[in-house]
Amino acid sequence: MADRSDVVGTVAGPGDDPNEFVFVTPSDKSIKTGEFITYTVPVEDEPRSVFARVTNRELIRGLPEGFLADPEVGPETVAATLGVPTDDTELYRLTATVIGYYDTNMTTFANPRQLPDPGTPLSIAPHQQLETVLPNLGCETDSTDVTTLDGVAHIGWLLNRPAEATNLHIPIEEFASTHLAILASTGSGKSYTASVLIEEMMRPTSRASLLVFDPHGEYDTLAEMQGEEAFQGEDGYEPSIEYYDPERLRVRISELEIGDVMAILDNPSNRMQERLSTAWRAMQRQESRTWGIDELIAEMERIYGDDDASVGALEWRLRRSIERNDLFHPEENVPLDEIVDPGQCTVLQMDTLDRRDQQLITTVLLRRMYRERLGDVRDRDSDIEHPIFALFEEGHRFAPASGEAPSLGIMRTITSEGRKFGFGLGIISQRPSKIDQDVLSQCGTQISMQIKNPSDQDAIKNSVEAAGEDVLRELPGLTPGQAVVSGDAMNTPALIQVRQRRTSHGAGSRPVIEEWREAYDERQREPTQSESADFGEGDSTGVQSLD
Repeated sequence: MADRSDVVGTVAGPGDDPNEFVFVTPSDKSIKTGEFITYTVPVEDEPRSVFARVTNRELIRGLPEGFLADPEVGPETVAATLGVPTDDTELYRLTATVIGYYDTNMTTFANPRQLPDPGTPLSIAPHQQLETVLPNLGCETDSTDVTTLDGVAHIGWLLNRPAEATNLHIPIEEFASTHLAILASTGSGKSYTASVLIEEMMRPTSRASLLVFDPHGEYDTLAEMQGEEAFQGEDGYEPSIEYYDPERLRVRISELEIGDVMAILDNPSNRMQERLSTAWRAMQRQESRTWGIDELIAEMERIYGDDDASVGALEWRLRRSIERNDLFHPEENVPLDEIVDPGQCTVLQMDTLDRRDQQLITTVLLRRMYRERLGDVRDRDSDIEHPIFALFEEGHRFAPASGEAPSLGIMRTITSEGRKFGFGLGIISQRPSKIDQDVLSQCGTQISMQIKNPSDQDAIKNSVEAAGEDVLRELPGLTPGQAVVSGDAMNTPALIQVRQRRTSHGAGSRPVIEEWREAYDERQREPTQSESADFGEGDSTGVQSLD
């Protein structure tokens, strides 16, 4: 039985759904939608604390609307006129959905399969208890101090509680192995939230091997982690932050597959495709992996003759699309052992590459890393002998619903099979509806922020198992920095406020007013053409003297 001093409401009866009940509470017990409450019921003759989430709130008793229609008359005056106390006028009817009790054997919630009886007192769920049971931490008790656990990410705190009263730590292993989706409208804080997770993954208790695909140059402040005490370990550990700008990004031509090349070339005919495929396969069978367009053309001429029109047309296309593109090189590539290493976050800055080149470097790198992880698991020589996690800003660019990206195939493979090989992906996007649904549905943990577009909401509903009606109902009303966390890293969805970053944020909107004013002032300081002319030489400039 709950302590009556802690009671915030009383069960009135069952709700519309089998797992719902309704309760009443006075106005001075302010309980918001999304709040967690608890009550006690016997389960197998043992008292259990059962958790429930408030899903709806409506006023069932208040001051008459006719009196309140006059804005000149305050509620206190109305109450005094009616002879009712001002602190006992309103009564609210709330709906709650049963989550269950925390089963220490299963380390998750178990449904008691019974609703609380009418008259059952309800209390606000305790802070520390929620910190233990909401995330999927595998705790053997419901009172574990989660701050003592390794491999957890402090992402923020419950939104309906005071700041930092109920902190949320999610297990990094869960979202790093079963994939992650951060979905939000532009300006809602998705890149900020991703950076919070990066910070947590690079702390001494995790030391992740992390690769960030950054098509807009939004993660250039992560280097601030270096030298900061929060990221230093007692054994001397400090995270390494590496940046690869486009000058360092290279794709070895022999690493391309024929499908990649077809995506690059400008509308090759069926005859061209047949000739190129034959020659490409022949080159890949060779022992050397450092060949270029000259060698490929020579192979086509050897097979089809040097006067073949299709070979000539292919040569023009290959030289224009591949040979003249600095991204491709006969010998150079991105060394895997330089970009993935425990305790290292590597940011691939692709902002000056066009979309197709971004997709191609992504395709080749993912394919190479996947093969190395596969080789390591199967006890073959491998350049990557540890799990890795790759995070994709603008994820719909690399795994589009339209299917028009060479990177889509390998991303589907990794999201469906990568867990077995220690290869996790994180997708960040403001347009869930534009992400391939196979890829999105494989993201086991979701951080959903403000999303108002109905088609994007539908995409989440159709692809994210944990996104029930409760989750979707919250999304349009969230403000920047607020999120619903759900999926494999959670025992139940929770509405949170994302914590403040330790590094500065580099992905905000540009201060356009300030830049306009500065540009205007600079322009005003520049001499005009007439001011810079030498009037002493009027005749030479065509200016007539008045004398």
